[in-house]
Amino acid sequence: MGKNNKQLSTPFVYSTDPNFKPAVEEEIVETLMPAEQTLRVILETKHRAGKTVTIVYGFVGKEEDMIALGKSLKNHCGTGGSVKEGEIIIQGDHRQKVFQFLKQKGYNKAKL
Repeated sequence: MGKNNKQLSTPFVYSTDPNFKPAVEEEIVETLMPAEQTLRVILETKHRAGKTVTIVYGFVGKEEDMIALGKSLKNHCGTGGSVKEGEIIIQGDHRQKVFQFLKQKGYNKAKL
């Protein structure tokens, strides 16, 4: 098969209606309260050239809120990191610092 046989993202091919607008579903995610969040804190070295990183995952909410939490964690640990694909990545082994910070901020269901 050639490269031109790609699936369309919408099932509509053509419409003769001049007022036709395809329905766009936007998923609105509300940020759960910290006490309701179940966050996991893990240590990982896979696919990172042997570097150790602390990963926080399981956050449910808006991406802006997750970015703000990631920034707070990076400031608390005094290191770099990023927020990608629903995970907060902190450079280095900071599991205990991250866990204590999350408990202090009210994330009572956080697990190591």
